[in-house]
Amino acid sequence: MEWFSGSYQHVQFKMFSASHLIALLLLTLIVCTLFLFREKLQQKNMQAIERAAAFFLIGIETAYHAWMFQTGIWTADRSLPLELCSFASFFTILLLLTGKKLFYEILLFIGLLGASQAMITPYLYFGFPHFRFFHFFCTHILIFCTPLYFTWIKGYRPTFMSVVKTMIFLNILVPVISLVNLLTKGNYLYLHHKPATASILDLLGPYPWYILSLEAMAFTLSTIVWLIFREKSAAVIAEKHVHHHF
Repeated sequence: MEWFSGSYQHVQFKMFSASHLIALLLLTLIVCTLFLFREKLQQKNMQAIERAAAFFLIGIETAYHAWMFQTGIWTADRSLPLELCSFASFFTILLLLTGKKLFYEILLFIGLLGASQAMITPYLYFGFPHFRFFHFFCTHILIFCTPLYFTWIKGYRPTFMSVVKTMIFLNILVPVISLVNLLTKGNYLYLHHKPATASILDLLGPYPWYILSLEAMAFTLSTIVWLIFREKSAAVIAEKHVHHHF
């Protein structure tokens, strides 16, 4: 049961190791498959796969907390599901089960931006083939790919109000998580200090200014994501259609 133990002495994660690069390659292949075969996938009933993905995510998250309890790692200051990717995981499950647009609108931004950063610079100690390695990359791949699936296959599109809703959600979240940090002496959402491992926060200034920098960056990047995935106007689509025929 080494793969489910609480020690990473023999399975320490190394950034950009072969297993890390394979996980990133797998993500790239899934994204390319969703995009290239989007028209074929649109013709299929994918509800069973959507539900299977949702229940897989519920199962692996439950197993993760069971592993932390079993190994004595679980603590209130570090293990509550209050990180941004935890919320993205909740929204992924809710979107897959209900298909509600609001869950898509927020997940598109926090999922793509948060999960991509997490996968490139993982805050992870356990490497392949440990359970935690599989949990980390399986959840983040699902978080990243689900909003793309709903965009390309299900036809969902963000509006600028989607960006506004996401910023409202994040700004409601910050004081609530700050209170939890105060009560648990935790550092959820990195609101008290930066993570010990390398991350994008290293580029955003000292505490507490990096929180304001992060908010400005979140708004800027969310706006870029909206510009990429928004519904194109009928005129632009018609022009592309004409050029395609010529």
